[in-house]
Amino acid sequence: MKICVFGAGAIGGYLAVELALAGNDVCLVARGPHLRAIQQNGLKLLLHGQERVAHLAATDDPASLGVQDFVICTLKAHQAYESAVAFAPLLGRSTAIVTAMNGIPWWYFYRAGGRLEGHHLMAVDPGGHQWKTLGPQRAIGCVVDPACHLQAPGVIVHQEFNRFTLGEPDGSRSERVLALSRTLSEAGFDAPVRDNVRWNVWLKLWGNVCFNPISALTGATLDRITGDPGLRALCTTMMLETRAVNEALGIQIPLEMLERRLNAAGSVVGHKMSMLQDLEAGKPMEIDALVTAVQEMGRLTAVPTPCIDAVLALVLARARGLGLYAPLAAS
Repeated sequence: MKICVFGAGAIGGYLAVELALAGNDVCLVARGPHLRAIQQNGLKLLLHGQERVAHLAATDDPASLGVQDFVICTLKAHQAYESAVAFAPLLGRSTAIVTAMNGIPWWYFYRAGGRLEGHHLMAVDPGGHQWKTLGPQRAIGCVVDPACHLQAPGVIVHQEFNRFTLGEPDGSRSERVLALSRTLSEAGFDAPVRDNVRWNVWLKLWGNVCFNPISALTGATLDRITGDPGLRALCTTMMLETRAVNEALGIQIPLEMLERRLNAAGSVVGHKMSMLQDLEAGKPMEIDALVTAVQEMGRLTAVPTPCIDAVLALVLARARGLGLYAPLAAS
């Protein structure tokens, strides 16, 4: 099976090493010092006290890689939007694009049913750029649970969890999503196929909508955010607002999952959320897919989100002040 991991950062690198060592034909699209390190020394994964190295094709030119069976996109949402045209050389008639990304995916309202069917969210896909360029029929949803970080160029550290939850936008158990699940499972991942992957998208987002901006505003790690009474209460309020939005969209998640989500997050000691990692590295912060999209969907469904609105305003102000935020412009 030919698999291209587009965006070989922490999560992409973790996937690429394990898939390659399991015998798949894996290539990478990366850039900068990370790319040069991979080309020179291979891609190194530190996992459970072991060092695993995969030597695989890596480039910043997708046109050199050819058509793939699957393209796994592990870019941040704003990077994916900006890179949509670059996917073209990788795409054949049946190539699937796996959105292994945080936040609301650009294809969310594809085969979702209801009055918002086919709607393009301004927060993640203004003008429907990815929808038109890539085609929503290619999309396979993927909710990412692992906690990983880039220790140095060419070196990925896996901290916790190995689940990548998959699902077709229409809920079908297609041959392609089942084949992808088998491939990931054979590489050592937990890769269940769900008939409503949007449920899993929202459950993950319950955490990201609060943990990420709060981490960027306070510098706190995940266990500190969930362990501090005031910050935990703030998270709870933002999660309840998010729950009201997903319920307005027909996604029902039991309320008891909220405490489980908080407790599970707190068990990952010392982990810095991606938004905080980007802030410290001077990289653009992934705000819109994680927070602005929830606000936008609240507006679409007439659900108020006052606490989310306030935290969003604060984190946007901080990001703009540091030069780490630029809104997407419709193409």
